[in-house]
Amino acid sequence: MRPMREVPLALARWEELSRRLEGRRVALFLDYDGTLTPIVPNPEDARLSEAMRTTLVALARHYPVAIVSGRDLPVLKGFVGLEGVFYAGSHGFDIEGPGGRSFQLEEGKALLPELDAAERELAAGFAGIPGARLERKRFSVAVHWRHVEEVRAAEVERVVDAVLARHPRLRKGGGKKVFEVQPALDWHKGRAVHWLLRALGLEGGDVLPVFLGDDLTDEDAFQVLEGRGLGLVVRGEEVRPTAADFALRDVEEVRQFLERLITRTGGTAR
Repeated sequence: MRPMREVPLALARWEELSRRLEGRRVALFLDYDGTLTPIVPNPEDARLSEAMRTTLVALARHYPVAIVSGRDLPVLKGFVGLEGVFYAGSHGFDIEGPGGRSFQLEEGKALLPELDAAERELAAGFAGIPGARLERKRFSVAVHWRHVEEVRAAEVERVVDAVLARHPRLRKGGGKKVFEVQPALDWHKGRAVHWLLRALGLEGGDVLPVFLGDDLTDEDAFQVLEGRGLGLVVRGEEVRPTAADFALRDVEEVRQFLERLITRTGGTAR
């Protein structure tokens, strides 16, 4: 477990951060929920603001951009709706980009029938827990418990753990008021970033991968890029263990940071 530490705010330390960008080809990897859009009670309401959409359009003209999310790939593409960027859905199990380039982890595809069975068992287990909601994605089943009474929160996890005990080839991931039942494979957002860097021809030492994310699942990407790239955690006032280098307070600071990348002197284009 990493120690709790105060991560410096990116905008307050912009000159220091900007020096790390000098002479480097920057590639942007962006989480969606909690990073490009605020966390909302109903996940289907997490839409890009017009200001953020405008920023992303401009950003993609200057830098390679990939959206890396736990969202199902078709949902993610529908929410963002931009051409010329890569999309990595289901925590990187399902990737698609311009020119027809795509990737699906074969080991993950082999476990789809087991995910189907787990989904049915989870639905039966949550039938008596008001507020619990399942969201089936191609490579995972999300268990949303934001609207479950606090006294029954532990019961939600017990149901998930009981189902996983019957399906040892699946594992439990976590997020903000959500559990993810997914293939128990060595694949996550960090591995997806590595794949994307190779696919985009951005493995050279002159490239600086920059990852922005807010959730525990984004720590995999921060750790993979530690010492190699730059991680920025969107954390509000929360202080938690993180491998990120800098912090942003909220989605608006994310937008301001991206705007500074667009306008910075000497910004390296594609």
